[in-house]
Amino acid sequence: MRLTDPYGRPMESMRVAVTQRCNLHCFYCHQEGELPDNNVEMTPEEIQRIVTVAAPFGVENVKLTGGEPLVRNDITEIVSRIREVPGIKEVSMTTNGVLLAEHAECLKKFGLSRVNVSLDTLEPKRFAQITGAAGMEAVLLGIEKAVEAGLQPLKVNMVLLKGVNEDEVSGMIDFVMQRGLILQIIELESPDEGELYKKYHAELDVVESYLKEKAESITVRRMHHRRKYRLPNGGEVEIVRPMHNTEFCRYCNRIRVTSDGRLKPCLFRNDNLVDILRPIREGASEETLKNLLLEAVQRREPYFK
Repeated sequence: MRLTDPYGRPMESMRVAVTQRCNLHCFYCHQEGELPDNNVEMTPEEIQRIVTVAAPFGVENVKLTGGEPLVRNDITEIVSRIREVPGIKEVSMTTNGVLLAEHAECLKKFGLSRVNVSLDTLEPKRFAQITGAAGMEAVLLGIEKAVEAGLQPLKVNMVLLKGVNEDEVSGMIDFVMQRGLILQIIELESPDEGELYKKYHAELDVVESYLKEKAESITVRRMHHRRKYRLPNGGEVEIVRPMHNTEFCRYCNRIRVTSDGRLKPCLFRNDNLVDILRPIREGASEETLKNLLLEAVQRREPYFK
């Protein structure tokens, strides 16, 4: 049974934040739209149960996020339990890559399909400026080990920041092309468009014009209608533009789960969450949990209409 929201959008993927903890401090981090200072984390069994409720309704892909997922000592168990759920075809992860080298092979063994690695710069000083820490070499090694382990296609997530890394687009394209990776250039996201957004938000029009000139072909992905540019010699670049983008919202097919176990219909809203963790811990029936999921899907609506 394929579940759709009131706007006809199918729910096909689930994005699960497994923690708010992180070993970096990126100044632009939106914490997956969660409210700060939340110390509750779901157990692997609880995460598996939520995915088990969603899978019969057409959820096939699960992405693990944070915080930083790899700070959890039980992350391989989380991956394994999700992969065991009937109907789940892919488990992926977004990571900052600092701990990836030591975990890549084991993650692949326990069922992780691929990773997105956040890397906004190839300059060590800028890396420290953005993340509040050293460690760029660890991220580069993590990318290398992930490729060796077969966690592919590996995507590098680059948030474009005005006055910080706008001059690195071509260098980052060369970096991914040499390694057979995919580059995602991501617009800075902020629901309130406050001072940080005004200072660092960079328009992607110039980047897209540059890519159009270089591309051998341009395709539009089904999810969010993202444009993918295929470059000579096999390079691929995707553009992610969520802000004031009605198409991005119109083709959204995901439901989110916060690290404290709330179903979150939209990244940019916290006034329509559905608590599913508390009922699980209170012994709720499968029917009750199913109805909570249905309620969350009914609360989904495009943020940019």
